[in-house]
Amino acid sequence: MKKYLVEAIGTLFLVLTVVMTSNNATSQMAPLAIGLTLVGMVYAGWHVSRAHFNPAVTIAVLVRGHIDRTDALYYIVSQMAGAVLASLFAVFLLNCSEAATVTAHVNKNGLCSFVSEFLGAFAWAYVALSVSYARANHSHYGVAIGFALTGMIWAFGGISGGVFSPATAFGASIAGMFDWSDFWIYLLATPLGAAAAASAFQLTQEH
Repeated sequence: MKKYLVEAIGTLFLVLTVVMTSNNATSQMAPLAIGLTLVGMVYAGWHVSRAHFNPAVTIAVLVRGHIDRTDALYYIVSQMAGAVLASLFAVFLLNCSEAATVTAHVNKNGLCSFVSEFLGAFAWAYVALSVSYARANHSHYGVAIGFALTGMIWAFGGISGGVFSPATAFGASIAGMFDWSDFWIYLLATPLGAAAAASAFQLTQEH
């Protein structure tokens, strides 16, 4: 139960940071804020759950056999629950400040968004696997994962919104940042990117 709660808490604050920083005057620094939040949450929860905070990462870990199917299911349910709670907090807080809701998905070309989310999820999952599940011990796992996410958001945020997670996309959609008609992009592209990352991890780092 502890690891599922950790996954819910970490996802909650990650999604909350995504929605809040994308809807205020500091939005240009949103990728850094999001990445730093992930760094902190990874260090806080890694020793309990390995700090996935993203269904796509959990799928990558499942593909590599580092988690069983039952655990993976509960991880994903916990992450989605954290995302929903984050969206409710975010909507309440944004209404308090009378902040305008913005649409993060600025490019309506579905193929471009799909490719962007695939690549971003690949990078996130590949780094997470490499620093959390490789045989070598990496004490810098939190910084590596958080900075990878920051870089991917800056790279692809202007195309797809740069979420790279079905949970984040779900929470952001509830908060009004994304059109529900676009949700399929995040639901399909991110697990595919994570599964590809799992294959790349096997080829490059598992022996």
